[in-house]
Amino acid sequence: MVARLVDQGRLAYDQPVAEVWPDFAQAGKGEITVEQVLSHQAGLPGFVAAVDPSLWFDWDATCAKLAAMAPLWPPGKASGYHPVTYGYLAGEIFRQVDGRTMGAALREDLAQPFDLDLWIGLPDAEHPRCADLQRPPAFPDFGEINIPTKAAFLEPWSSPGGRGQAEWRRAEIPSANGHATAPALARLMGALASGGWLDGEMILSPPLIAEMARERITGQDLVLPFVMSWGAGVMRNGPLKPWGPGEETFGHSGWGGSCAFADPQTGLAGAYVMNKQSAHLLGDPRARRLIEAAYASL
Repeated sequence: MVARLVDQGRLAYDQPVAEVWPDFAQAGKGEITVEQVLSHQAGLPGFVAAVDPSLWFDWDATCAKLAAMAPLWPPGKASGYHPVTYGYLAGEIFRQVDGRTMGAALREDLAQPFDLDLWIGLPDAEHPRCADLQRPPAFPDFGEINIPTKAAFLEPWSSPGGRGQAEWRRAEIPSANGHATAPALARLMGALASGGWLDGEMILSPPLIAEMARERITGQDLVLPFVMSWGAGVMRNGPLKPWGPGEETFGHSGWGGSCAFADPQTGLAGAYVMNKQSAHLLGDPRARRLIEAAYASL
């Protein structure tokens, strides 16, 4: 959704976030760019000091707290995965430019016109269709635990809580409660793997797809226990190769095993979702087997 704003000339990746969201300039963040936020370099992976987990259900309050927060490392010097704060940062940048919430714009601009079963903020009528997640049998291995990792994943307030599942499904949390079917995700990623075309319409131009996927930073992530390569809003396949052999493949993986990817070199795209979560942070063996089988059939 942010890439579409860039494609339309309404936003630039190298633009300071504070130009569209002035409050974000607090605590020395005035020079942080949109692409640094989108590549997890902003140093805002979570809150160090305790907050009420229900804070995440208040969009304006969460964004205000992030705007006032000092980065946990020098922005632009390293990546550190922002598992929940990312959705508010990207979503507020989008809202400040577009005027709509990201969930509303997703429905109006992509999901409804192209019949994609894809939601950020799920209406009550859709709740009975949802599979309940089964928690993984073990906790993920985060390696050596540091302050950014604790803030991002391990504190009691690191994720939304205290309001019940129904309210969590209704909330618009672009980083944490997207609801989708695998075919919907695969069709969307398929467009990104084939020049931006979806059902005969271009949803993102080829140059912008390449610019979105271009590497912004690579190196040891400060939150995840991996060497990561990040584009502007997407994980890149190298060096871990969780989505097959493609050097230019990009996408995203989620805790528990879900993933979606696009390979512009072959035109192959895919998605895997499940309700039985595993403890894998990246490269769930179930998805890997399916992806490897797909490549073997080319």
